[in-house]
Amino acid sequence: MGRAAHQAAAPVRRASAAHAAGPHGCAREPGAVSGPDLASYDHIIVACSFGKDSLACTLHLLECGVPPERIEWWHHLVDDEADVFDWPHVTDYGRHLADALGVKLYFSARQGGIVREMLREDAPTAPVWFDTPEGRVTMGGHGPRNTRRRFPQVSANLSVRWCSPYAKIMVADTALRNQARFHHARTLFVTGERAAESANRARYAAFEPHRSDLRDGRARRHVDHYRPVHGWSEAEVWECLRRHGVIAPLPYRLGFGRLSCLTCIFMSANQAATLRYMDGQRFAGLCAWERAFGCTIRRDRDLWALADTGEAFAPVLARPDLVRRALSRRWRGPVLCAPSHWQMPAGAFGENAGPV
Repeated sequence: MGRAAHQAAAPVRRASAAHAAGPHGCAREPGAVSGPDLASYDHIIVACSFGKDSLACTLHLLECGVPPERIEWWHHLVDDEADVFDWPHVTDYGRHLADALGVKLYFSARQGGIVREMLREDAPTAPVWFDTPEGRVTMGGHGPRNTRRRFPQVSANLSVRWCSPYAKIMVADTALRNQARFHHARTLFVTGERAAESANRARYAAFEPHRSDLRDGRARRHVDHYRPVHGWSEAEVWECLRRHGVIAPLPYRLGFGRLSCLTCIFMSANQAATLRYMDGQRFAGLCAWERAFGCTIRRDRDLWALADTGEAFAPVLARPDLVRRALSRRWRGPVLCAPSHWQMPAGAFGENAGPV
């Protein structure tokens, strides 16, 4: 659906009289921090999973007066071309929403995604590819040979919870460090971590130099990292989506509190039971890998035992039509609605099983 088709449903994207203007013309949320001078950046990039927090970051930038055409969404395909870990419909949902909001959308991935890295045996880590304004670029894949043969583990330590760095963080770093358009320029890299999510995330800075920053180097690559919703509550995030009439992806409507991977290693017992109910073949594949590796995702039990202690989410049991849509590669339906017609999804304020 093109952008013009959404105009009737699309709300005003600037700060309204109901929200007192803060620094740089931003609408001040109760938990918002004083952010950077957004007009001073040549590039504004949002690492966008299409979950509620990264969407709220984008909408906040729009409310601060950033024109949508200045915003780039970078979405990392954690499966690349596979269909194991991620929700199948989310990529197409993102295409529709980017078109509706008028923001640029670039994809990137580690070749073969999480599965290839998980199954790596006497082989180097796969190359990274990323889309640019000039086309797709592929880099890397020439490192030392090694063997992994295990799932990412449930931990705050990224060396053992390797899915986040290898499938997302390092992919973005590679794209930032290897595009000439970021040399001799100011770039703002935006992510949606919130302090309320975990004690570890509460320690993150809301604004700091990004790890790819090289402002004092020969290329003078100035990259700042901004977390605009770091101090927001979940209620403030949902209110931001309601204000703009953004219809969240289907996992939220099915009872999930986060848009993480469909087969996220942090899944709760209820999420494991839900996955086993709605996609038994995918769930059985994960259990088979646990047996093959001789190493479970959780240290105390395997996935099947975890699911046995949980219950499938009620919306999944009641709405097989939504389950079919969620497991499809195509998005069907609108992505925007009038704020007066917006509905809080069933998963809001529910289980928030995710990184600690």
